[in-house]
Amino acid sequence: MTALLADATNLGLALTARSPKVSHSKFLWIAEWHVRDETYQAALACLTEIIHSQPFTSVWGDGGASWSDGKFFKAGGHGEVHAGYNTKYGSEPGVKFYTHISDRYAPLHTKVVAANASEVAHILDGLLHHECSLDIREHYTDTAGTVDHVFGLCHLAGFRFAPRIRDLAARHLYVADAHATHKSLHPMIGGVIDFRIVGENWDETLRLAASIKAGTVAPSILMRRLAAYPKQNVLAKTLREIGQLERTLFALDWISDPALRRRTNAGLNKGEARNALARAVFFHRLGEIRDRTFENQRYRASGLNLVVSAVILCNTGYLSHAVAELRSSGERICVDLLAHIAPLGAHHLQQRICLAD
Repeated sequence: MTALLADATNLGLALTARSPKVSHSKFLWIAEWHVRDETYQAALACLTEIIHSQPFTSVWGDGGASWSDGKFFKAGGHGEVHAGYNTKYGSEPGVKFYTHISDRYAPLHTKVVAANASEVAHILDGLLHHECSLDIREHYTDTAGTVDHVFGLCHLAGFRFAPRIRDLAARHLYVADAHATHKSLHPMIGGVIDFRIVGENWDETLRLAASIKAGTVAPSILMRRLAAYPKQNVLAKTLREIGQLERTLFALDWISDPALRRRTNAGLNKGEARNALARAVFFHRLGEIRDRTFENQRYRASGLNLVVSAVILCNTGYLSHAVAELRSSGERICVDLLAHIAPLGAHHLQQRICLAD
């Protein structure tokens, strides 16, 4: 457990080994034999299943939705060599921990991506490669996720992709009939969907979707290849046509369905609150990534995600007991209000750390 905390808090094995209870060589042995991507993912899946099995978590969702977001961490020391730059986060190098979270606040998957890399390429990685038994049907992201290829691949993989659309007036809609009139939507019409190309390459597209779901090829690798293909590539064009159709249908739902807009915004707000908890846990070395290898950076991200999941499970238990105590004393608590309480508090943890020090 101490070795896991060494990754999660960014303390590292060398500093953790200063404890008189365990030697540095013992920590190295534990890390070499037990700390791997597979063990971290299996442990995360266990915690996620336990969180979803808590009756109290039903007030936050039915477990069929999720969202994903990247958290930027600055790089320092040896970590600057393998870090990237992104003007969105300033002039200092760093990396992003891209995390998928269910609507019950349970983290599903995490991976390290470059600071200047597009996050949309990794959306399906977390949806398809987590080891939980959750049936995710709808997935939320920020505005940057509104990419035609992602809409197409998510539809073929069985997910409803629901990114937040801020610049709706600048988005184009695509129609099936070029001769049809659409009255008030006419200024937003950007083109006609070519169903002929979709029909001619439908079998190849289905084989591609089957390969993704079977794990033969990682969705992020496929997305990068599609982006590198020329526009004349039939497979890339077919996915773009499917994506334009799905994006148009979603944009119409976005305009007409206020509940969809509220769900998406609420999901993204939950992700931002979870990132604040991750920042509070990942406190050592000013929260900077100083590992020179990508493998150690992955272990930092996995350890952090695992400990954040444990904190969420612990807070969920506390909230459940608190609500039960209030109700036993005669308090009337509205279930709708409980949906706005998040198990992401960290102040009590920081107080315990200070008392322990």
